[in-house]
Amino acid sequence: MTNDPLNVSFCDNAIEEAVNHIRAGRLIAFPTETVYGLGADATNASAVATIFAVKERPSFNPLIIHVANVQAAEELVVFDDRARSLAKTCWPGALTLVLPRQPNCPVSSLAGAGLNTLAIRVPGHDLALEFLKAVDLPIAAPSANRSGTVSPTTAAHVRESLGNNVEMILDDGPCQ
Repeated sequence: MTNDPLNVSFCDNAIEEAVNHIRAGRLIAFPTETVYGLGADATNASAVATIFAVKERPSFNPLIIHVANVQAAEELVVFDDRARSLAKTCWPGALTLVLPRQPNCPVSSLAGAGLNTLAIRVPGHDLALEFLKAVDLPIAAPSANRSGTVSPTTAAHVRESLGNNVEMILDDGPCQ
């Protein structure tokens, strides 16, 4: 990892660089409408384990999986009518649904803490959605801070909490 995480504002090249880091198994931080998330490829068990290590988070605490749209979520989890209605009404947005995993779901069992459910959401943030569409992978992304500390709402908070443990920070200013 670099000595100082790279902060990059909203631009096409930044998204491409973030995608490359994720596909290489590295961690990036990105903004959502609520907090900055610490993202890794949710299908890469080693990358997911790195999230737990960097955050000092207990492995029995599942991670939220971020996807670009309902269709991507349907590949990972089983929707009933109520969940589908909530997703249609509230996504993209700050709603996380906990739903049964699809058979042969590619998300690492570590990301879901070994449970047969996944916490999943489609964030309501333009930069996050652009990144998720470009990476075309489910992204495990808890808040980008050490467990037990205040969740970060700016790139500076991420740097203060995680330092060089994150390869890149997509900085789009303060979260809403």
